[in-house]
Amino acid sequence: MPRPTGRVLKLLELLQSGGTRTVAELADRLGVEGRTVRRYVDQLIDLDVPVESVRGRYGGYRLAPGYRLPPLMLSDDEALAVLLGLVAGRRAGLTTTERTASETASAKIRRVLPQRIARRLDTLLEALAFTDRPGEFDTPDAGVLLAIADAVRHHRPVSIRYTDRDGRHSERTLHAYGIVTHAGRWYVTGKDVQIGEDRTFRLDRIADARTLPGSFEAPVGPGPAERVLSGFATAEYRHEVTLRIHGTVEQIRAHLPAGVASLEDHESAAGEDRATERWLRVELRAERLDWLPPVLASLDRPFVIERPDELRDLVIALAERLTSYAAEPDPQPRRPGVPVRTDWARNSPGDRPK
Repeated sequence: MPRPTGRVLKLLELLQSGGTRTVAELADRLGVEGRTVRRYVDQLIDLDVPVESVRGRYGGYRLAPGYRLPPLMLSDDEALAVLLGLVAGRRAGLTTTERTASETASAKIRRVLPQRIARRLDTLLEALAFTDRPGEFDTPDAGVLLAIADAVRHHRPVSIRYTDRDGRHSERTLHAYGIVTHAGRWYVTGKDVQIGEDRTFRLDRIADARTLPGSFEAPVGPGPAERVLSGFATAEYRHEVTLRIHGTVEQIRAHLPAGVASLEDHESAAGEDRATERWLRVELRAERLDWLPPVLASLDRPFVIERPDELRDLVIALAERLTSYAAEPDPQPRRPGVPVRTDWARNSPGDRPK
Protein backbone atom coordinates (compact mmCIF):
# COMPACT_ATOMS: atom_id res chain seq x y z
CA MET A 1 0.00 0.00 0.00
CA PRO A 2 1.44 3.43 -0.90
CA ARG A 3 2.71 5.59 1.92
CA PRO A 4 1.00 8.96 2.63
CA THR A 5 3.94 10.83 1.06
CA GLY A 6 3.50 8.83 -2.13
CA ARG A 7 -0.20 9.71 -2.19
CA VAL A 8 0.59 13.41 -1.73
CA LEU A 9 2.91 13.30 -4.72
CA LYS A 10 0.26 11.43 -6.69
CA LEU A 11 -2.22 14.17 -5.79
CA LEU A 12 0.20 16.78 -7.11
CA GLU A 13 0.56 14.83 -10.36
CA LEU A 14 -3.22 14.69 -10.76
CA LEU A 15 -3.59 18.43 -10.20
CA GLN A 16 -0.77 19.21 -12.63
CA SER A 17 -2.68 17.46 -15.42
CA GLY A 18 -4.94 20.52 -15.53
CA GLY A 19 -8.51 21.53 -14.75
CA THR A 20 -10.49 21.35 -11.55
CA ARG A 21 -10.68 17.98 -9.77
CA THR A 22 -13.54 17.23 -7.39
CA VAL A 23 -12.86 15.82 -3.96
CA ALA A 24 -14.77 12.66 -4.85
CA GLU A 25 -12.67 12.14 -8.00
CA LEU A 26 -9.40 12.68 -6.15
CA ALA A 27 -10.47 10.38 -3.30
CA ASP A 28 -11.33 7.64 -5.80
CA ARG A 29 -8.01 8.00 -7.65
CA LEU A 30 -5.98 7.98 -4.43
CA GLY A 31 -8.00 5.28 -2.70
CA VAL A 32 -8.73 7.41 0.37
CA GLU A 33 -11.61 9.32 1.93
CA GLY A 34 -12.52 12.93 1.16
CA ARG A 35 -11.20 14.29 4.46
CA THR A 36 -7.84 12.63 3.74
CA VAL A 37 -7.72 14.42 0.38
CA ARG A 38 -8.22 17.74 2.20
CA ARG A 39 -5.38 16.85 4.56
CA TYR A 40 -3.10 16.09 1.62
CA VAL A 41 -4.04 19.42 0.01
CA ASP A 42 -3.05 21.19 3.24
CA GLN A 43 0.34 19.45 3.06
CA LEU A 44 0.89 20.70 -0.47
CA ILE A 45 -0.03 24.24 0.56
CA ASP A 46 2.46 23.99 3.45
CA LEU A 47 5.08 23.17 0.79
CA ASP A 48 4.16 26.42 -1.04
CA VAL A 49 2.44 24.56 -3.87
CA PRO A 50 -0.29 26.97 -5.08
CA VAL A 51 -3.43 24.82 -4.69
CA GLU A 52 -6.70 26.73 -4.62
CA SER A 53 -10.19 25.63 -3.66
CA VAL A 54 -13.06 26.07 -6.12
CA ARG A 55 -16.53 26.34 -4.58
CA GLY A 56 -19.84 25.39 -6.12
CA ARG A 57 -21.58 22.35 -7.53
CA TYR A 58 -18.61 21.49 -9.75
CA GLY A 59 -16.00 22.71 -7.31
CA GLY A 60 -12.92 21.00 -6.03
CA TYR A 61 -9.21 21.75 -6.24
CA ARG A 62 -6.90 23.07 -8.94
CA LEU A 63 -3.41 24.50 -9.22
CA ALA A 64 -3.19 28.29 -9.33
CA PRO A 65 -0.28 30.28 -10.76
CA GLY A 66 2.34 30.61 -8.04
CA TYR A 67 5.32 32.84 -7.41
CA ARG A 68 7.65 29.96 -8.22
CA LEU A 69 7.49 26.68 -10.13
CA PRO A 70 6.13 23.89 -7.93
CA PRO A 71 7.67 20.42 -8.01
CA LEU A 72 6.90 18.96 -11.43
CA MET A 73 5.71 15.37 -11.74
CA LEU A 74 6.29 13.71 -15.12
CA SER A 75 5.38 10.21 -16.21
CA ASP A 76 8.01 8.12 -18.02
CA ASP A 77 6.55 8.91 -21.44
CA GLU A 78 6.24 12.62 -20.58
CA ALA A 79 9.89 12.79 -19.49
CA LEU A 80 11.01 11.13 -22.73
CA ALA A 81 8.85 13.53 -24.76
CA VAL A 82 10.38 16.57 -23.02
CA LEU A 83 13.95 15.36 -23.50
CA LEU A 84 13.42 14.53 -27.17
CA GLY A 85 11.78 17.93 -27.66
CA LEU A 86 14.84 19.64 -26.18
CA VAL A 87 17.15 17.64 -28.47
CA ALA A 88 15.08 18.49 -31.56
CA GLY A 89 14.75 22.15 -30.55
CA ARG A 90 18.48 22.63 -30.12
CA ARG A 91 19.17 20.98 -33.47
CA ALA A 92 16.53 23.04 -35.31
CA GLY A 93 17.65 26.33 -33.76
CA LEU A 94 14.36 26.82 -31.90
CA THR A 95 16.02 28.00 -28.70
CA THR A 96 16.90 31.36 -27.20
CA THR A 97 20.36 32.76 -26.58
CA GLU A 98 20.28 31.12 -23.16
CA ARG A 99 21.67 27.92 -24.69
CA THR A 100 22.62 26.53 -21.28
CA ALA A 101 18.96 26.59 -20.18
CA SER A 102 18.00 23.65 -22.41
CA GLU A 103 21.19 21.82 -21.48
CA THR A 104 20.66 22.20 -17.73
CA ALA A 105 16.97 21.30 -18.08
CA SER A 106 17.96 18.10 -19.91
CA ALA A 107 20.55 17.28 -17.25
CA LYS A 108 18.05 17.76 -14.41
CA ILE A 109 15.47 15.49 -15.98
CA ARG A 110 18.02 12.83 -16.91
CA ARG A 111 19.41 12.85 -13.37
CA VAL A 112 16.06 11.86 -11.82
CA LEU A 113 14.99 9.36 -14.48
CA PRO A 114 14.66 5.77 -13.31
CA GLN A 115 17.58 3.72 -14.59
CA ARG A 116 15.46 1.64 -16.94
CA ILE A 117 13.99 4.79 -18.56
CA ALA A 118 17.42 6.40 -18.82
CA ARG A 119 18.66 3.30 -20.64
CA ARG A 120 15.70 3.49 -23.04
CA LEU A 121 16.50 7.13 -23.76
CA ASP A 122 20.20 6.43 -24.35
CA THR A 123 19.29 3.55 -26.67
CA LEU A 124 16.97 5.81 -28.65
CA LEU A 125 19.50 8.64 -28.96
CA GLU A 126 22.19 6.19 -30.08
CA ALA A 127 19.86 4.80 -32.76
CA LEU A 128 18.61 8.23 -33.86
CA ALA A 129 20.07 9.71 -37.04
CA PHE A 130 19.29 12.96 -38.87
CA THR A 131 19.35 13.50 -42.62
CA ASP A 132 20.31 17.15 -42.24
CA ARG A 133 23.38 18.63 -40.64
CA PRO A 134 22.99 20.51 -37.36
CA GLY A 135 23.01 24.22 -38.04
CA GLU A 136 24.72 27.03 -36.19
CA PHE A 137 21.81 29.38 -35.66
CA ASP A 138 21.81 32.92 -34.31
CA THR A 139 19.07 32.56 -31.73
CA PRO A 140 17.08 35.43 -30.17
CA ASP A 141 17.36 36.84 -26.69
CA ALA A 142 14.71 35.39 -24.37
CA GLY A 143 13.73 38.81 -23.02
CA VAL A 144 13.25 40.21 -26.54
CA LEU A 145 11.21 37.18 -27.56
CA LEU A 146 8.87 37.43 -24.57
CA ALA A 147 8.48 41.23 -24.87
CA ILE A 148 7.47 41.00 -28.53
CA ALA A 149 5.13 38.07 -27.84
CA ASP A 150 3.39 40.19 -25.20
CA ALA A 151 3.09 43.09 -27.66
CA VAL A 152 1.57 40.75 -30.26
CA ARG A 153 -0.99 39.37 -27.84
CA HIS A 154 -2.14 42.75 -26.51
CA HIS A 155 -1.76 44.72 -29.80
CA ARG A 156 0.70 47.12 -28.23
CA PRO A 157 3.33 49.07 -30.20
CA VAL A 158 6.89 47.98 -29.47
CA SER A 159 10.15 49.88 -29.83
CA ILE A 160 13.06 47.78 -31.11
CA ARG A 161 16.78 48.40 -31.64
CA TYR A 162 17.69 46.58 -34.85
CA THR A 163 20.90 45.78 -36.72
CA ASP A 164 20.44 44.90 -40.40
CA ARG A 165 22.59 42.50 -42.45
CA ASP A 166 24.92 45.35 -43.45
CA GLY A 167 25.59 46.24 -39.80
CA ARG A 168 23.49 49.43 -39.79
CA HIS A 169 21.79 50.21 -36.47
CA SER A 170 18.34 51.76 -36.17
CA GLU A 171 15.51 52.20 -33.70
CA ARG A 172 12.02 51.44 -34.99
CA THR A 173 8.47 51.37 -33.73
CA LEU A 174 6.68 48.21 -34.78
CA HIS A 175 3.07 47.06 -34.77
CA ALA A 176 3.91 43.37 -34.45
CA TYR A 177 1.41 40.95 -36.03
CA GLY A 178 3.08 37.69 -35.04
CA ILE A 179 6.24 35.65 -34.47
CA VAL A 180 7.22 33.05 -37.06
CA THR A 181 9.91 30.36 -37.12
CA HIS A 182 11.23 29.44 -40.56
CA ALA A 183 14.26 27.37 -41.58
CA GLY A 184 15.74 27.45 -38.07
CA ARG A 185 15.34 31.20 -37.52
CA TRP A 186 12.89 33.38 -35.60
CA TYR A 187 11.15 36.32 -37.28
CA VAL A 188 8.65 39.00 -36.30
CA THR A 189 6.40 40.54 -38.92
CA GLY A 190 4.47 43.77 -38.57
CA LYS A 191 4.03 47.36 -39.66
CA ASP A 192 7.07 49.64 -39.44
CA VAL A 193 5.36 52.80 -38.21
CA GLN A 194 8.05 55.20 -39.51
CA ILE A 195 7.65 54.12 -43.13
CA GLY A 196 4.07 52.90 -42.92
CA GLU A 197 4.79 49.54 -44.55
CA ASP A 198 4.88 45.91 -43.48
CA ARG A 199 8.33 44.55 -42.69
CA THR A 200 9.88 41.32 -41.42
CA PHE A 201 12.74 41.39 -38.90
CA ARG A 202 15.02 38.64 -37.63
CA LEU A 203 14.63 38.36 -33.88
CA ASP A 204 18.31 37.54 -33.29
CA ARG A 205 19.19 40.99 -34.72
CA ILE A 206 16.98 42.82 -32.21
CA ALA A 207 19.05 44.03 -29.26
CA ASP A 208 16.21 45.47 -27.18
CA ALA A 209 12.40 45.52 -27.25
CA ARG A 210 10.15 47.77 -25.14
CA THR A 211 6.36 47.94 -25.28
CA LEU A 212 4.93 51.44 -25.73
CA PRO A 213 1.65 53.07 -24.66
CA GLY A 214 -1.33 52.76 -26.97
CA SER A 215 -2.72 50.01 -29.14
CA PHE A 216 -3.40 49.14 -32.78
CA GLU A 217 -5.84 47.07 -34.78
CA ALA A 218 -4.43 43.90 -36.30
CA PRO A 219 -5.03 43.83 -40.07
CA VAL A 220 -7.32 41.34 -41.75
CA GLY A 221 -5.99 39.11 -44.50
CA PRO A 222 -2.94 36.84 -44.59
CA GLY A 223 -1.60 35.51 -41.31
CA PRO A 224 1.93 36.17 -39.99
CA ALA A 225 3.45 33.02 -41.54
CA GLU A 226 2.06 33.85 -44.99
CA ARG A 227 3.30 37.43 -44.69
CA VAL A 228 6.83 36.26 -43.84
CA LEU A 229 6.96 33.84 -46.77
CA SER A 230 5.59 36.48 -49.12
CA GLY A 231 8.27 38.88 -47.89
CA PHE A 232 10.99 36.38 -48.71
CA ALA A 233 9.60 35.83 -52.21
CA THR A 234 9.56 39.59 -52.95
CA ALA A 235 12.82 40.60 -51.22
CA GLU A 236 15.33 42.74 -53.10
CA TYR A 237 17.79 40.59 -55.06
CA ARG A 238 19.86 40.98 -58.18
CA HIS A 239 17.49 39.25 -60.63
CA GLU A 240 13.74 39.59 -61.09
CA VAL A 241 12.28 36.49 -62.73
CA THR A 242 8.85 36.16 -64.33
CA LEU A 243 7.63 32.80 -65.67
CA ARG A 244 4.43 31.25 -66.96
CA ILE A 245 4.06 27.59 -65.99
CA HIS A 246 1.26 25.25 -67.03
CA GLY A 247 0.22 23.03 -64.13
CA THR A 248 -1.54 22.98 -60.77
CA VAL A 249 -0.57 25.03 -57.76
CA GLU A 250 0.46 21.85 -55.94
CA GLN A 251 2.76 20.77 -58.79
CA ILE A 252 4.52 24.12 -58.84
CA ARG A 253 4.67 24.61 -55.06
CA ALA A 254 6.40 21.23 -54.71
CA HIS A 255 9.46 22.81 -56.40
CA LEU A 256 8.94 26.56 -55.82
CA PRO A 257 7.53 27.03 -52.29
CA ALA A 258 5.85 30.20 -51.04
CA GLY A 259 9.09 31.44 -49.48
CA VAL A 260 10.75 31.40 -52.91
CA ALA A 261 8.10 32.46 -55.44
CA SER A 262 4.67 34.06 -55.67
CA LEU A 263 1.92 32.60 -57.87
CA GLU A 264 -1.10 34.11 -59.59
CA ASP A 265 -3.49 33.01 -62.33
CA HIS A 266 -2.38 33.93 -65.84
CA GLU A 267 -5.48 32.56 -67.52
CA SER A 268 -8.53 31.46 -65.54
CA ALA A 269 -11.88 30.61 -67.05
CA ALA A 270 -15.05 31.34 -65.08
CA GLY A 271 -16.05 28.37 -62.93
CA GLU A 272 -12.78 26.53 -63.60
CA ASP A 273 -11.85 23.76 -61.19
CA ARG A 274 -8.96 25.02 -59.07
CA ALA A 275 -7.33 21.57 -59.22
CA THR A 276 -7.11 21.57 -63.02
CA GLU A 277 -3.89 22.38 -64.80
CA ARG A 278 -3.71 25.92 -66.14
CA TRP A 279 -1.23 28.67 -66.87
CA LEU A 280 0.08 30.32 -63.71
CA ARG A 281 2.29 33.37 -63.49
CA VAL A 282 5.30 32.81 -61.24
CA GLU A 283 7.42 35.68 -59.96
CA LEU A 284 10.54 35.45 -57.86
CA ARG A 285 13.75 37.27 -57.08
CA ALA A 286 17.18 35.65 -56.91
CA GLU A 287 20.76 36.67 -56.36
CA ARG A 288 21.89 33.92 -58.78
CA LEU A 289 20.11 32.16 -61.64
CA ASP A 290 22.15 28.96 -62.01
CA TRP A 291 19.90 26.99 -59.62
CA LEU A 292 16.70 27.70 -61.58
CA PRO A 293 17.21 25.63 -64.79
CA PRO A 294 17.44 22.31 -62.87
CA VAL A 295 14.30 23.27 -60.91
CA LEU A 296 12.38 24.02 -64.08
CA ALA A 297 13.58 20.74 -65.58
CA SER A 298 12.41 18.82 -62.50
CA LEU A 299 8.94 20.40 -62.82
CA ASP A 300 8.47 18.59 -66.16
CA ARG A 301 5.74 21.10 -67.08
CA PRO A 302 5.43 23.48 -70.06
CA PHE A 303 6.83 26.90 -69.17
CA VAL A 304 7.57 30.27 -70.74
CA ILE A 305 10.38 32.56 -69.57
CA GLU A 306 9.26 36.17 -69.76
CA ARG A 307 12.37 37.58 -68.12
CA PRO A 308 15.33 37.71 -67.88
CA ASP A 309 16.88 36.59 -71.15
CA GLU A 310 19.90 35.31 -69.22
CA LEU A 311 17.73 32.60 -67.65
CA ARG A 312 16.59 31.45 -71.09
CA ASP A 313 20.23 31.04 -72.14
CA LEU A 314 21.00 29.03 -69.02
CA VAL A 315 18.06 26.68 -69.63
CA ILE A 316 19.15 26.10 -73.24
CA ALA A 317 22.71 25.40 -72.08
CA LEU A 318 21.45 22.86 -69.52
CA ALA A 319 19.30 21.12 -72.13
CA GLU A 320 22.28 20.85 -74.47
CA ARG A 321 24.47 19.37 -71.71
CA LEU A 322 21.84 16.80 -70.78
CA THR A 323 21.42 15.85 -74.44
CA SER A 324 25.16 15.37 -74.87
CA TYR A 325 25.39 13.30 -71.67
CA ALA A 326 22.55 11.03 -72.79
CA ALA A 327 24.10 10.55 -76.26
CA GLU A 328 27.53 9.53 -74.95
CA PRO A 329 28.23 5.78 -74.67
CA ASP A 330 29.23 4.29 -71.33
CA PRO A 331 32.99 4.99 -71.08
CA GLN A 332 33.50 2.00 -68.75
CA PRO A 333 31.71 -1.13 -70.04
CA ARG A 334 30.53 -3.33 -67.18
CA ARG A 335 30.96 -7.05 -66.73
CA PRO A 336 27.70 -9.04 -66.86
CA GLY A 337 26.00 -9.18 -63.49
CA VAL A 338 27.80 -6.10 -62.05
CA PRO A 339 25.26 -3.51 -60.93
CA VAL A 340 25.43 0.12 -61.98
CA ARG A 341 26.87 2.45 -59.32
CA THR A 342 24.51 5.35 -58.88
CA ASP A 343 24.93 8.44 -56.76
CA TRP A 344 21.42 8.48 -55.36
CA ALA A 345 22.04 11.75 -53.55
CA ARG A 346 22.18 13.47 -56.93
CA ASN A 347 18.98 11.95 -58.30
CA SER A 348 15.42 12.96 -57.59
CA PRO A 349 13.57 11.12 -54.77
CA GLY A 350 11.30 9.50 -57.34
CA ASP A 351 14.29 7.76 -58.95
CA ARG A 352 15.47 6.10 -55.75
CA PRO A 353 14.92 2.37 -55.25
CA LYS A 354 11.89 1.40 -53.23
